[in-house]
Amino acid sequence: MSAETVLAATGITKRFGGLVALAEVDLSVGDGEFVALIGPNGAGKSTLLNVLTGLSAPTSGHIVLDGRDVTRLPTHRRIRAGLGRTFQHGRLFPRLSVVENIMVGAANRTGRSESALRRHALAQLGRMGLEHMADQPISALSYGNRRMVELTRVLAGEPRVLLLDEPAAGLNLGEVEDLMARLRAIRAEDRVAVVLIEHNMGMVMRLAERVVVLNFGRRIAEGTPAEVQADPAVLAAYLGEGAAHAGH
Repeated sequence: MSAETVLAATGITKRFGGLVALAEVDLSVGDGEFVALIGPNGAGKSTLLNVLTGLSAPTSGHIVLDGRDVTRLPTHRRIRAGLGRTFQHGRLFPRLSVVENIMVGAANRTGRSESALRRHALAQLGRMGLEHMADQPISALSYGNRRMVELTRVLAGEPRVLLLDEPAAGLNLGEVEDLMARLRAIRAEDRVAVVLIEHNMGMVMRLAERVVVLNFGRRIAEGTPAEVQADPAVLAAYLGEGAAHAGH
């Protein structure tokens, strides 16, 4: 990888009692790179994001963010160091307005005054084409708009690395296309590195430069979207051994 590595997780193992959820997983992301993390349900993808963000401590392994070991840092300090994340099930504050939610995201990373936070939040909403709903309560928004607000809130913290956990889940075709366009623009304008967990393979193949595949907590493949799509181990993981061998 030619780009400077901005996030490197090495030998990540996570055990829950006798269950090994992650086994010696390595993941590196270059500055501005778009990496997709895929695998069947239960492969360990969200667990890896939980470990990266400090929501779950690894049993063993190390995490380096922008040259700094953050393995034992709490979540809020990782956010300040440049790590941002959305969740599979949105975690917005339903009683706050849209702009107030964005202000919370910005406050996690910056030391701005309340008025400066509001200006920053409004600017972020403007970039995303959401400024018209700034004063609406979250409870009044459609599901698709809530997902966009969640993404905007994370971006308001100005992350170096953006972790997206199934951002297209529940979106219709038009909303998925809009999401992809916005992600491309974000990368072009801000040089943000992205790690994407997504079951929408069309989206993965169109956006990702590199794909990492997990199965039963282990990394079983890595490469370009085309390489991974043709990998027998990946086909076996998704379709079963018989289907994989039938195509070769």
